Amino acid sequence: MVPFAAAFVCPSLAVLDSAAATILVVEDEPTVCELAAEVLIDEGYRVITAADAWEAEAILARGHIDMLFTDIDLARNTNGLSLARRARSLCPDLPVVYTSGGRASLPAGEAVADSVFLPKPYRPSQLLGLTQNILRVSHLHHA
Repeated sequence: MVPFAAAFVCPSLAVLDSAAATILVVEDEPTVCELAAEVLIDEGYRVITAADAWEAEAILARGHIDMLFTDIDLARNTNGLSLARRARSLCPDLPVVYTSGGRASLPAGEAVADSVFLPKPYRPSQLLGLTQNILRVSHLHHA
């Protein structure tokens, strides 16, 4: 099973502080997307949002992302599992955090390696703490 909030061991490009980190939030429920984005923006992260995997893939192809936070079941019959696999093909070290309200856990075989699962409903503090830990570990591995 994918760890719920274990330390991330997949290094990303160095992230010196939260202002330098760009997080792609992929969520098709507007209220949930807005809440996640606001929590991260308030902490100084740069946040880009997408409602489905197609939109997210276009964003990933255009520029650097420090972390992918994606719902599993997305709009237009797309899903975060295949999105994460394609994202890792573009950026093998990209930290990935999955979320879902329809699952209590995520079997490791369905997820990309070294990813984390955060079940819904999650508290904003959980998302923030997990993000800070992932980006801190990524920075330490790359420093």
